Amino acid sequence: MVNNQKNESFAKAERLLEVRHLRTYFYTPDKKEIPAVDDVSFSVRRGETLCIVGESGCGKSVTSLSVMKLVATPPGKYVSGEILFEGKDLLGLSQKEIRRMRCRDIAMIFQEPMTALNPVHKIGAQIAEALMINEQVDKKEAHERAIELLAMVGVPDPARCAASYPHQLSGGMRQRAMIAMAFSCNPKLLLADEPTTALDVTVQAQILDLIQNLKEQHGMTVVFVTHDLGIVADIADRVIVMYAGRVVEEASCRELFSNPLHPYTGGLLKCIPRIDDTREFLDTIDGQVPIPANFPTGCRFHPRCPHAMGICRHSAPEPVNIEGHSVACHLYARKREV
Repeated sequence: MVNNQKNESFAKAERLLEVRHLRTYFYTPDKKEIPAVDDVSFSVRRGETLCIVGESGCGKSVTSLSVMKLVATPPGKYVSGEILFEGKDLLGLSQKEIRRMRCRDIAMIFQEPMTALNPVHKIGAQIAEALMINEQVDKKEAHERAIELLAMVGVPDPARCAASYPHQLSGGMRQRAMIAMAFSCNPKLLLADEPTTALDVTVQAQILDLIQNLKEQHGMTVVFVTHDLGIVADIADRVIVMYAGRVVEEASCRELFSNPLHPYTGGLLKCIPRIDDTREFLDTIDGQVPIPANFPTGCRFHPRCPHAMGICRHSAPEPVNIEGHSVACHLYARKREV
């Protein structure tokens, strides 16, 4: 009994972030409920890279914004659940308290830096502002450190970049500036919301290498949101697959790619071209992700699933754990019963 308690305490200490039964909904002017994130649970261990994958509209970005408590309320609302960071429930904190934690403890790289950066302020001033607020340094020192941070993330002429406005930089340089801002206060947790989506392949590889190198240097934990399974294979320790606002599968990266259990995960993997591919056409998943205002009953993937059964149409599957591999699918619930 004592050993079990010690193991449980150790496991809790290893978890930097725990999301428990999170529901983040939006409401239209006519009070219609839109369940963008619906009963999502996962945890992130210290030092690991967790990737959240799925098609556009599956709730990945809203989940990461919820962790930062950046969902606009209204129209959004944290309906229920907990977001525990080092045991502290972020949803119970005031805006003043959560602002103190942003950048210093939890930082975020946004998908489109052109909309995340302020267009009327220079890059150096925006990075320096984060340092002055969180590190309590004066303006001169903050500006010098901003230039050092830009140099750290591989900007060729950091002083010139610091003196530039966002529109004067390329997409890759803007994203590097966002990364410099995110790393300015050495946060414990970094949330990266599709930071390479709008970049060409060469710049994308540079940004991924940069995030990985900085993570190793600073010992950070990373939650990486993407729809690109090629990126997942390259950087992930564990993977969460989301569909229509819910987690449908969770496993280690190696296990997920070698043995996908959920039909949706299998469909995503079949869509990826391979070097040794002999297929004339790539496989596709029929249909589209349903809009949150009109999710189907039961398993939300059943209208697109080639293995759908009668129970799938009216009953939502509960997650089943199979040797550390979690999947929410009636196929495996029945196997466990057998």
